[in-house]
Amino acid sequence: MNQLILRKPQVLHQRARSSSSHYRDIQNGLFTKPVSLGYGDNASVGWPLNEVNILNAAQIAGLSECAIQTLVAELHAKRKSVFLTLMEV
Repeated sequence: MNQLILRKPQVLHQRARSSSSHYRDIQNGLFTKPVSLGYGDNASVGWPLNEVNILNAAQIAGLSECAIQTLVAELHAKRKSVFLTLMEV
């Protein structure tokens, strides 16, 4: 399973959102939190491509804010299950 991670400029382009709107969406539970790509204070962050695609599709489909917040929670939970599945190989 290929887990491609996009950096913030790529995510903003895919979402057609400004940086401030993007982070406001995260704060409001309308987009997933970033994944750390390193350690320490200067660590880069990114977002799994599949999550960006799923959340864009939810927006296009016209899901309500409540439905998207539920979806975001499910995506966060799925991150751990994907890891555990990969560890079984």
